[in-house]
Amino acid sequence: MRLPYKLWPDKDVRVDRIRIGRIPALVLRPKDKGYGKAETSGKDLKGAPGVLWIHGGGYMLGMKEIVFMGRAEALVKKYGAVVLSPGYRLSFRAPFPAAADDCYEALLYMKAHAAKLGIRDDQIMVGGESAGGGLAAALCMMARDRGSVRIAFQMPLYPMIDNFDTESSKDNHGRVWNTKKNRRAWKMYLRKDAGRTVSPYAAPARQTDHSCLPPAYTFVGEGEPFYCETLAYIKKLQQAGIPAKVDVYPTDMHAFDMMRPESALGRKAVSRFEEEFRYAVEHYFAPQDD
Repeated sequence: MRLPYKLWPDKDVRVDRIRIGRIPALVLRPKDKGYGKAETSGKDLKGAPGVLWIHGGGYMLGMKEIVFMGRAEALVKKYGAVVLSPGYRLSFRAPFPAAADDCYEALLYMKAHAAKLGIRDDQIMVGGESAGGGLAAALCMMARDRGSVRIAFQMPLYPMIDNFDTESSKDNHGRVWNTKKNRRAWKMYLRKDAGRTVSPYAAPARQTDHSCLPPAYTFVGEGEPFYCETLAYIKKLQQAGIPAKVDVYPTDMHAFDMMRPESALGRKAVSRFEEEFRYAVEHYFAPQDD
């Protein structure tokens, strides 16, 4: 199967390359639309929604340019969002907490430079695919615990969040990602702690307190390794009183929306994702404390 790699921006998206401390990052903005003029309402929201979008790759692979082939670019082109994609350190070079620390630094940058970026500081969102979804969930926990950034919405798509085997990950032979790859990736990320109880910042499934986390939306394939951990995360958010939704699709292909975006299933997932993003833009706000 030929992978649908698209590591260049759409013609309607402006891309700036910046550095945040030690890490490179991309800032994606709409070329022709005013910031915050979402397609849904046409109202000037005094700035755009700001989305920190984190690439996947099992914590050990990938690059910031993957943002061009995932869900985030359409948020810029169609809905006027500003997206920041950090090139965090990969685990084959530096294990946890390197990636989490780098992404957290990018989150702090978004808050501190909201006016420069053209984003609303009361509508900072986080998201990502797979390991990027895991990092997004971890950032929500870090930001809550440290009282640093109030995140309005989280979009951890089919997130990689559990370093222990689940019913769906322990004997999985799905396409793109499977048990063997999953165990190898966790071992690379956590090293000697891969099979141990670790910080929820490393494996968000270890979290025991889900109160005061941001509203969430995600989707997952019913036959892929992360099915159980995704549903468990959403259920725990719901039990804590957090608005949280998950859509489940009949496939064993991990990241099917990226692998086969033009398939009927891919188009359905994209449509539902964008519907939930539009709802979040209209309903979820988190004013910063300072």
